[in-house]
Order: sequence, then C-alpha cells, then structure tokens
Amino acid sequence: MSPTNDQRSPQPSLTERRKAATQLDIARAAAELFAEHGPDGTTAEDIAHRAGVALRTFYRYFRGKQDAVGPLLAAGGDAWRALLADAEPGADLRLTLETAVTATLSAPGDHGPEQLETTRGLLRAAQDDAALRAVWYRVNQESEERLVPVLARLAGERADPLGVRLAAAAATDAIRIALEAWAATDVPATGATGSPAVLALRCLRELTRGISLLGGGQGAGRQ
Repeated sequence: MSPTNDQRSPQPSLTERRKAATQLDIARAAAELFAEHGPDGTTAEDIAHRAGVALRTFYRYFRGKQDAVGPLLAAGGDAWRALLADAEPGADLRLTLETAVTATLSAPGDHGPEQLETTRGLLRAAQDDAALRAVWYRVNQESEERLVPVLARLAGERADPLGVRLAAAAATDAIRIALEAWAATDVPATGATGSPAVLALRCLRELTRGISLLGGGQGAGRQ
C-alpha cells in the first residue's frame, strides 16, 4: 500500500495557504508588468501597487522585483510533482514520468496555455535580464531537489540513489530545455508539433536513454 497524501507531506495551515496566495498574486502582478514594461521599466512599488499590497509586504516575501516571479515559474513544477506524488510505486517509472509531463504541459487551467504563455514572456524577458535568468535557474534547481524524494518513493527502497538523482536531473532539464526552446518561437502552447508537451517528451526520452532506473542501457532505444 502506498503512503497517503497526509503521510507524504503535512497539509499547509491556513496561514501558509494565505501566504502562498499572496505570493502568487504578487508574482502575477510582476509578470503582467514585466510583459507591459519589461523588468527595467518596472519597480517593486509598481508591482506592490498592482498586486494591492503594501511595499513592506512585497519585501516581506521577496528580495527584489525579479524574485517576485519565482512562485509563478515554479507553479508548473509543483503541479507536475503533485501528479507524480499520486502515482503508485512499482509502475514503469519512465511511463509515469512521460504521462505526468504530458498532462502538466497539455492540460488547461491554472497551469495550462495561459500559464505557459506567461512563462514564455518571462523567458523572453530573461534573455536580457541576468537577475531574471538567475531566478529561472534557481526555480529549476529547487524543483530538481524536490523531485528526488518523489522519484525515490516511486522507484522503491532498493533503487540506486545515484540513479534517482540522475533521473531527477534529467527530467527537470528536459522540461527546462523544452520550455526555453518553445519560448524562442511563436508556436501555440498546445496542440502543435513544437508545443512544450511535445518538446518535453522528446527531451525526456533523449536525456534518459542511458539511465538504467528508467529502462536505459540495452532497452534505451525503445520509444
């Protein structure tokens, strides 16, 4: 029997949920303003005003204006790990990863096309903003670290820890590279050959071919 959600991680308190909601409101405001005026044309005061919070509240949560988009950039990874956390241990881990990647990057809703378009705008802005790029890389690093225990549970107690880390790194980089490649184009967010879901699946298969935990090695050529 797999652990329940309560066993995997404690449910956030009301205070924590309110804090997360405020952070996401600020992140959305920052993303909107970056899209309208660019990071250079946006101040922390502008973001706080758009989000409807005091400037001191902004700085309670974020060190600077670029940091403010972190929760928005992390939302997709959070949704993906939630899908994996609900998966049953012992199943084909490669297939589990591929299914979760496809579902997260294809599904409508909070993490669907609108969220992906926001991410595209932020990644384009990051090309000329080192601080914004640093936030993107940090979000991916944190996502990789949080993915390790999720994959370890799915792989089982006998799984090679190094293999688990390699799988987490490859899966995270697959999504990162796919989003960066897609953001440089005008391809629609869903339903197209070069959409994030399609690119991420290709990247995942290419990057995990040699990882034995995911059926790499002799069976790596399978599609």
